[in-house]
Amino acid sequence: MMLRFLVFLLVPTISAAIQPGSTLYATNTSTNTNQNWSSPDSTFSLGFLPHPQYPTSFLAAIFYSGGVPIWTPTSAPLDSSASLQFLTTGSLRLVNGSDRTVWDSNTTSRGVSSASIDDFGNLVLSNSTSTVWSSFLNPTDTIVPSQNFTTSMILRSGSYSFQLLSSGNLTLRWNNTIVYHNQGLNSSYNASLTSPILGLQSNGLLSIAEPSLSGPATFAYSNDYAEGSDVLRFLRLDNDGNLRIYSSGRGSGSQTARWAIVEDQCQVFGYCGNMGICSYNDTAPICGCPSLNFEPVDPMDTRKGCKRKVETQDCPGNATMFDLDHTQFLTYPPENNSQVFFVGISACRSNCLVSPTCDASTSLSDGTGLCYLKPPGFMSGYHSPALPSSSYIKVCSPGIPNPLLSGQIGGKSSGLRMHTWVVAIMVIGTIFGLVALEGSLWWWCCRNSPKFGTLTAQYALLEYASGAPVQFTYKDLQRSTKGFKEKLGAGGFGSVYRGVLANKTVVAVKQLEGIEQGEKQFRMEVATISSTHHLNLKISQKDC
Repeated sequence: MMLRFLVFLLVPTISAAIQPGSTLYATNTSTNTNQNWSSPDSTFSLGFLPHPQYPTSFLAAIFYSGGVPIWTPTSAPLDSSASLQFLTTGSLRLVNGSDRTVWDSNTTSRGVSSASIDDFGNLVLSNSTSTVWSSFLNPTDTIVPSQNFTTSMILRSGSYSFQLLSSGNLTLRWNNTIVYHNQGLNSSYNASLTSPILGLQSNGLLSIAEPSLSGPATFAYSNDYAEGSDVLRFLRLDNDGNLRIYSSGRGSGSQTARWAIVEDQCQVFGYCGNMGICSYNDTAPICGCPSLNFEPVDPMDTRKGCKRKVETQDCPGNATMFDLDHTQFLTYPPENNSQVFFVGISACRSNCLVSPTCDASTSLSDGTGLCYLKPPGFMSGYHSPALPSSSYIKVCSPGIPNPLLSGQIGGKSSGLRMHTWVVAIMVIGTIFGLVALEGSLWWWCCRNSPKFGTLTAQYALLEYASGAPVQFTYKDLQRSTKGFKEKLGAGGFGSVYRGVLANKTVVAVKQLEGIEQGEKQFRMEVATISSTHHLNLKISQKDC
């Protein structure tokens, strides 16, 4: 396994020869219809594709079947008159419509006599005996299976770069300086590496090989590891600063991210540009400005960062610090060596305000007491409710919260606090309203049901058991006597009926009739019944 991993480039492959003097054009003409140079099995081709960001422009690339690029000499947009020329001098040259050289292999006078693309996607310029130049040895932003990536190589995309260190660590940098991600093998691989090689296997396994290791050390798996037989997997550094494994089905033209080295995209330095704040909506990272004291550099592309509407030097003596809760201005090596202090939150804020060499500060609330004072220059912000930190940025007074971010970034303002109270009141009011509605519906639906009536009587009996007088509704008594059907007898002012309460207690119910004096006569009748003594009767304490 070790040898097989290390000698990928030594495996002989069949390739289609490209003759010196051949030219590829970005668009078809009546005399130029040869749009691609392809590998023998047509899995990979060299040619022009529509530019992904500029619809009317083109991109020169080696691409996988279906049009997925795996190598590009430049990401710059090319016009329709661009051409890729394999010169008789031995150089491969990319020329724009104005005959301006955009890229050159710099292989003139090195004896190059042929060019070819093999079935692994490697473009090779050769002399009569050996390889002079190849795309595998000069990667741009992508690594494919069978391609070895060594410590002398660098992937680049925009302001970002990726490099394999001699220690075996995978390192991401912004602007060649800020190290925002540095990850090595796990501790189970106890070896001192000196000349590691990074490779991606066709099944989606990313691993590192080195003579001191007994075999390739696994670094990561794609989430579709070993799935599918006709799938190309490749490792690419994207222009958002993240390193990802992708997969693409043959001829599909689509690509799906299967793994990313930086799980939290907002941790990528500079993702939202200078003074931009990275946060998340429900599905993806988004970029915004710290407050309305700033505006986007490009309203059509929020990743390009923000700028002050009024520079702080234009309001001497009137500057203030705008507070950003749960927000951090990212500080990575080598910045953290010169910008870190140990002070409290209030001092972290006030020290920046009075310092002419400080534009913003971040105070960590994780118990370390760390405070980062950010000098004028590039600043990259990150907001998350889980961040134990507060940040402050210098603006011309007054600081104005950004309403588009007020739900995410807690700029201290009375308006934001009032907004929070309004939301809380609305939520509580809605809950009470739903409870009241549910209770009303239950009463409306159940008020006439037998079960509901039985419950009423049971509650009445509980009151009776406590010794208190109990009242029944007319419907309760009507239900207990089955509509006053079983008549036991008659007496003054009415008839007596047999009834059964909800707890199976048998009762006698007298229905008063012909009472003309109302309340007084009713109470006299109740008093008479209550004074009655009979072995089959208990004293009445109930009325309707």
